[in-house]
Amino acid sequence: MRNPDVERVLASASDEVRDLAGRTRALVLDVLPAGIIETVDGTDIGYGWAGGYKGLICVIGVHARWVNLGLADGAALPDPNELMQGRGKRHRFVRIGSAADLDRAGLRDLLEASCAAHPRPEG
Repeated sequence: MRNPDVERVLASASDEVRDLAGRTRALVLDVLPAGIIETVDGTDIGYGWAGGYKGLICVIGVHARWVNLGLADGAALPDPNELMQGRGKRHRFVRIGSAADLDRAGLRDLLEASCAAHPRPEG
């Protein structure tokens, strides 16, 4: 799925980070259901049922040397593999510093749990 706003964010990243973000995006799009919208806010690529935090499921944060996969309401999600970082009351993230990080046990489960915690709104 091509999105000019996403391409703009990725164009400003290094080749390595662009590759990590692209691989992370592919995982997100593989796990999340049809109908999810993709939005861009600065260097964050958000995925959810609507714009803003209320409809958010997850976000890819593009940084200088890594990518963060942020999970809306991640503090309430089970994380038996202790992948998540952060101290916010609601938001947590998983740092993706290499392609191998995308294969860590439990990462797909976290995405699926975040999706299940944010079902499609009625109407």
